[in-house]
Amino acid sequence: MEIDSLLAISLVLVAFLAGAIDAIAGGGGLLTVPALMAAGLSPAQALATNKLQASFGSFSAVFFFWRRGLLQLPALWPLVAITFLGSVLGTLLVQRIDPGFLAWLLPVLLIAMAVYFTFSPRMSDQDVAPRLTGYGFAFGVALPLGFYDGFFGPGVGSFYALGFIALAGMGLRKATAHTKLLNFSSNVASLIFFALGGQVVWTIGLLMALGQFAGGRVGAKLVFSKGAALVKPLLVTLSLVLSGKLIWDLWS
Repeated sequence: MEIDSLLAISLVLVAFLAGAIDAIAGGGGLLTVPALMAAGLSPAQALATNKLQASFGSFSAVFFFWRRGLLQLPALWPLVAITFLGSVLGTLLVQRIDPGFLAWLLPVLLIAMAVYFTFSPRMSDQDVAPRLTGYGFAFGVALPLGFYDGFFGPGVGSFYALGFIALAGMGLRKATAHTKLLNFSSNVASLIFFALGGQVVWTIGLLMALGQFAGGRVGAKLVFSKGAALVKPLLVTLSLVLSGKLIWDLWS
């Protein structure tokens, strides 16, 4: 697929902004998927290509958080593997059935999360005692959310963050780091099976990956330096914006 220089620059800039937003609170797909469709990709190609470029942004954020000591990777491989498995199952299923029914449920869940993020006294950078650990968290949270990300996807960053904060007892900064790790795992799993289905437009995806990688690093730096003061309002805002978009799409 050929693209002119103006479109190429526009897609890279959109990817940069989306990468920064994703690293902080999730929701970058609100920008990139419509941009990909506006560039002439089909819905299936847009979703598949979005997974390609988003993988670079989430990897950039994960690498930054790991270098800053917020991720202990050897202990997290089981969680990553289970998330990967969930995403594979979701990606395989979405190519066989219509996920449209989720559009009715998601706005309600996202608004409820925005309320929780706004009023919960636990929304800080301080860790507390976890309610769910080990394989309980892996199979109760990581597996279904990995499946959801492969199957549908919108708002998954907020769902991951909610799980790490409400159930794993993490502070916002640490929860965001772990969210990006699982997000990277589910992105890669979904990308592999979209690619096997021939849906990925590699030229556009790799071009946008440049912006995503840079944006992911900028967003991760902001999370590390600002913490809850930045993450909390953006989580609330993105949850409400995404729910509003979904409701608008339903009415339209």
